[in-house]
Amino acid sequence: MFAAVARSVLAPLARTVYRPVVEGRENVPRRGPVIIASNHLSFIDSVVIPLVAPRPVVFLAKAEYFTGTGLKGWLSRAWFTAIDAVPVERGTHRAAQASLDAALGVLAGGGAFGIYPEGTRSLDGRLYRGRTGVAWLALTSGAPVVPVALAGTEKIQPVGSRLPRIRRVTVRFGAPLDFGDRADVRPAGPVRRAVTDEIMDAIHALSDQPRTAAYNEPPRRAEAA
Repeated sequence: MFAAVARSVLAPLARTVYRPVVEGRENVPRRGPVIIASNHLSFIDSVVIPLVAPRPVVFLAKAEYFTGTGLKGWLSRAWFTAIDAVPVERGTHRAAQASLDAALGVLAGGGAFGIYPEGTRSLDGRLYRGRTGVAWLALTSGAPVVPVALAGTEKIQPVGSRLPRIRRVTVRFGAPLDFGDRADVRPAGPVRRAVTDEIMDAIHALSDQPRTAAYNEPPRRAEAA
Protein backbone atom coordinates (compact mmCIF):
# COMPACT_ATOMS: atom_id res chain seq x y z
CA MET A 1 0.00 0.00 0.00
CA PHE A 2 2.79 2.43 0.96
CA ALA A 3 4.64 1.70 -2.28
CA ALA A 4 1.51 2.27 -4.39
CA VAL A 5 0.73 5.57 -2.64
CA ALA A 6 4.34 6.72 -2.94
CA ARG A 7 4.39 5.98 -6.67
CA SER A 8 1.09 7.77 -7.24
CA VAL A 9 2.51 10.90 -5.56
CA LEU A 10 6.20 10.75 -6.51
CA ALA A 11 5.84 9.89 -10.20
CA PRO A 12 3.67 12.91 -11.17
CA LEU A 13 5.75 15.20 -8.93
CA ALA A 14 9.03 14.04 -10.45
CA ARG A 15 7.67 14.40 -13.99
CA THR A 16 6.52 17.96 -13.19
CA VAL A 17 9.83 19.01 -11.63
CA TYR A 18 12.29 17.23 -13.92
CA ARG A 19 10.22 17.05 -17.15
CA PRO A 20 11.97 13.90 -18.39
CA VAL A 21 11.94 12.99 -22.06
CA VAL A 22 10.58 9.42 -22.22
CA GLU A 23 10.64 7.48 -25.46
CA GLY A 24 9.34 4.00 -26.26
CA ARG A 25 7.25 3.33 -23.13
CA GLU A 26 4.98 1.25 -25.37
CA ASN A 27 7.85 -1.23 -25.76
CA VAL A 28 7.49 -2.36 -22.14
CA PRO A 29 5.00 -5.26 -21.84
CA ARG A 30 2.22 -4.22 -19.46
CA ARG A 31 2.06 -7.64 -17.80
CA GLY A 32 4.12 -10.77 -17.44
CA PRO A 33 7.83 -11.14 -16.60
CA VAL A 34 10.22 -8.74 -18.29
CA ILE A 35 13.85 -7.75 -17.75
CA ILE A 36 14.65 -4.04 -17.99
CA ALA A 37 18.36 -3.88 -18.93
CA SER A 38 19.83 -0.38 -18.74
CA ASN A 39 23.07 1.51 -18.97
CA HIS A 40 24.16 2.93 -15.63
CA LEU A 41 25.32 6.51 -15.08
CA SER A 42 24.16 7.48 -11.60
CA PHE A 43 22.87 6.27 -8.25
CA ILE A 44 19.61 7.96 -9.21
CA ASP A 45 19.03 5.60 -12.18
CA SER A 46 17.19 3.10 -9.98
CA VAL A 47 14.77 5.87 -9.06
CA VAL A 48 14.28 7.35 -12.53
CA ILE A 49 13.37 4.12 -14.32
CA PRO A 50 10.60 3.04 -11.88
CA LEU A 51 9.16 6.56 -11.94
CA VAL A 52 8.81 6.74 -15.75
CA ALA A 53 8.15 3.09 -16.64
CA PRO A 54 4.51 2.12 -17.38
CA ARG A 55 4.59 -0.52 -14.62
CA PRO A 56 6.48 -1.14 -11.36
CA VAL A 57 10.12 -2.14 -11.89
CA VAL A 58 12.03 -3.92 -9.12
CA PHE A 59 15.73 -3.29 -8.59
CA LEU A 60 18.14 -4.85 -6.12
CA ALA A 61 19.56 -2.59 -3.42
CA LYS A 62 22.31 -3.03 -0.86
CA ALA A 63 20.96 -4.51 2.37
CA GLU A 64 22.39 -1.65 4.44
CA TYR A 65 19.94 0.74 2.78
CA PHE A 66 17.24 -1.05 4.78
CA THR A 67 19.01 -1.29 8.14
CA GLY A 68 20.16 2.25 8.91
CA THR A 69 19.22 4.03 12.12
CA GLY A 70 17.92 7.49 12.90
CA LEU A 71 16.10 9.78 10.49
CA LYS A 72 18.50 9.09 7.64
CA GLY A 73 18.05 5.34 8.07
CA TRP A 74 14.28 5.69 8.17
CA LEU A 75 14.22 7.83 5.02
CA SER A 76 16.47 5.37 3.18
CA ARG A 77 14.37 2.39 4.23
CA ALA A 78 11.12 4.17 3.35
CA TRP A 79 12.41 5.23 -0.06
CA PHE A 80 13.73 1.85 -1.16
CA THR A 81 10.60 0.15 0.16
CA ALA A 82 8.49 2.62 -1.84
CA ILE A 83 10.21 1.68 -5.11
CA ASP A 84 9.89 -2.07 -4.31
CA ALA A 85 13.67 -2.57 -4.11
CA VAL A 86 14.84 -6.02 -2.95
CA PRO A 87 17.58 -5.99 -0.27
CA VAL A 88 20.63 -8.14 -1.03
CA GLU A 89 24.09 -8.66 0.40
CA ARG A 90 26.96 -7.95 -1.98
CA GLY A 91 30.64 -8.63 -2.36
CA THR A 92 31.04 -12.39 -2.83
CA HIS A 93 30.27 -14.99 -5.49
CA ARG A 94 27.62 -16.48 -3.22
CA ALA A 95 26.04 -13.05 -2.79
CA ALA A 96 26.05 -12.54 -6.58
CA GLN A 97 24.21 -15.82 -7.12
CA ALA A 98 21.77 -14.92 -4.34
CA SER A 99 21.08 -11.66 -6.18
CA LEU A 100 20.33 -13.53 -9.40
CA ASP A 101 18.07 -15.93 -7.51
CA ALA A 102 16.19 -12.98 -6.01
CA ALA A 103 15.78 -11.53 -9.49
CA LEU A 104 14.54 -14.87 -10.78
CA GLY A 105 11.93 -14.84 -8.02
CA VAL A 106 10.65 -11.45 -9.19
CA LEU A 107 10.35 -12.72 -12.76
CA ALA A 108 8.72 -15.99 -11.65
CA GLY A 109 6.03 -13.87 -10.01
CA GLY A 110 5.35 -12.07 -13.29
CA GLY A 111 7.19 -8.89 -12.32
CA ALA A 112 9.49 -6.48 -14.12
CA PHE A 113 13.09 -6.64 -12.96
CA GLY A 114 15.68 -3.92 -13.59
CA ILE A 115 19.35 -4.75 -14.05
CA TYR A 116 22.54 -2.96 -15.09
CA PRO A 117 24.60 -5.40 -17.18
CA GLU A 118 27.70 -3.22 -16.72
CA GLY A 119 27.58 -4.09 -13.02
CA THR A 120 28.38 -0.64 -11.64
CA ARG A 121 27.84 2.89 -12.85
CA SER A 122 30.10 4.42 -15.47
CA LEU A 123 32.13 7.30 -14.08
CA ASP A 124 33.55 8.37 -17.44
CA GLY A 125 30.42 8.14 -19.59
CA ARG A 126 31.56 5.12 -21.59
CA LEU A 127 29.41 2.03 -22.07
CA TYR A 128 31.30 -0.94 -20.64
CA ARG A 129 31.16 -4.63 -21.49
CA GLY A 130 28.12 -6.40 -20.09
CA ARG A 131 28.39 -9.18 -17.51
CA THR A 132 26.54 -12.36 -18.36
CA GLY A 133 24.15 -12.40 -15.39
CA VAL A 134 21.55 -10.64 -17.52
CA ALA A 135 21.75 -13.44 -20.10
CA TRP A 136 21.50 -16.09 -17.39
CA LEU A 137 18.30 -14.43 -16.18
CA ALA A 138 16.82 -14.15 -19.67
CA LEU A 139 17.66 -17.73 -20.66
CA THR A 140 16.60 -19.24 -17.32
CA SER A 141 13.35 -17.30 -16.95
CA GLY A 142 12.35 -17.04 -20.60
CA ALA A 143 11.49 -13.38 -19.99
CA PRO A 144 11.99 -10.86 -22.79
CA VAL A 145 14.62 -8.17 -22.33
CA VAL A 146 13.80 -4.50 -22.90
CA PRO A 147 17.01 -2.49 -23.48
CA VAL A 148 17.02 0.97 -21.92
CA ALA A 149 19.28 3.99 -22.35
CA LEU A 150 19.48 6.78 -19.81
CA ALA A 151 21.03 10.17 -20.59
CA GLY A 152 21.61 13.05 -18.21
CA THR A 153 21.05 11.24 -14.90
CA GLU A 154 24.72 11.73 -13.99
CA LYS A 155 23.98 15.48 -13.86
CA ILE A 156 21.20 15.09 -11.28
CA GLN A 157 23.43 13.73 -8.55
CA PRO A 158 27.10 13.78 -9.58
CA VAL A 159 29.55 11.67 -7.63
CA GLY A 160 30.26 13.39 -4.31
CA SER A 161 27.12 15.59 -4.24
CA ARG A 162 24.74 15.15 -1.34
CA LEU A 163 21.59 16.63 -2.82
CA PRO A 164 19.99 16.04 -6.22
CA ARG A 165 19.93 18.85 -8.75
CA ILE A 166 17.19 19.70 -11.21
CA ARG A 167 18.39 18.53 -14.62
CA ARG A 168 16.41 17.19 -17.55
CA VAL A 169 16.97 13.53 -18.39
CA THR A 170 16.10 11.26 -21.28
CA VAL A 171 14.94 7.65 -20.95
CA ARG A 172 14.63 5.47 -24.05
CA PHE A 173 12.97 2.05 -23.94
CA GLY A 174 13.90 -0.16 -26.88
CA ALA A 175 12.02 -2.99 -28.54
CA PRO A 176 11.88 -6.23 -26.51
CA LEU A 177 14.48 -8.90 -27.26
CA ASP A 178 13.42 -12.56 -27.07
CA PHE A 179 16.06 -15.25 -26.51
CA GLY A 180 13.72 -18.17 -25.90
CA ASP A 181 15.06 -20.08 -28.90
CA ARG A 182 18.50 -20.30 -27.25
CA ALA A 183 17.51 -21.45 -23.78
CA ASP A 184 18.59 -25.07 -24.36
CA VAL A 185 21.58 -24.44 -26.63
CA ARG A 186 24.86 -25.86 -25.32
CA PRO A 187 27.52 -25.11 -24.31
CA ALA A 188 25.81 -22.46 -22.19
CA GLY A 189 28.81 -20.17 -21.63
CA PRO A 190 29.23 -18.95 -25.22
CA VAL A 191 25.46 -18.54 -25.55
CA ARG A 192 25.30 -16.34 -22.45
CA ARG A 193 28.17 -14.26 -23.78
CA ALA A 194 26.51 -13.83 -27.18
CA VAL A 195 23.14 -12.91 -25.64
CA THR A 196 24.78 -10.38 -23.33
CA ASP A 197 26.63 -8.78 -26.25
CA GLU A 198 23.36 -8.48 -28.20
CA ILE A 199 21.73 -6.75 -25.24
CA MET A 200 24.66 -4.33 -24.95
CA ASP A 201 24.49 -3.67 -28.69
CA ALA A 202 20.84 -2.70 -28.29
CA ILE A 203 21.61 -0.41 -25.33
CA HIS A 204 24.42 1.20 -27.30
CA ALA A 205 22.13 1.83 -30.27
CA LEU A 206 19.78 3.72 -27.95
CA SER A 207 22.42 5.61 -25.97
CA ASP A 208 25.14 6.22 -28.56
CA GLN A 209 27.71 6.32 -25.73
CA PRO A 210 31.39 5.79 -26.49
CA ARG A 211 31.95 2.08 -26.02
CA THR A 212 34.77 0.02 -24.52
CA ALA A 213 35.46 -3.72 -24.51
CA ALA A 214 36.66 -3.53 -20.89
CA TYR A 215 34.61 -4.49 -17.84
CA ASN A 216 33.65 -1.70 -15.47
CA GLU A 217 35.28 -2.38 -12.10
CA PRO A 218 34.32 -0.64 -8.84
CA PRO A 219 36.82 2.16 -8.07
CA ARG A 220 38.63 0.36 -5.23
CA ARG A 221 39.20 -2.77 -7.27
CA ALA A 222 40.32 -0.75 -10.25
CA GLU A 223 42.87 1.15 -8.14
CA ALA A 224 44.21 -2.09 -6.65
CA ALA A 225 44.67 -3.74 -10.05
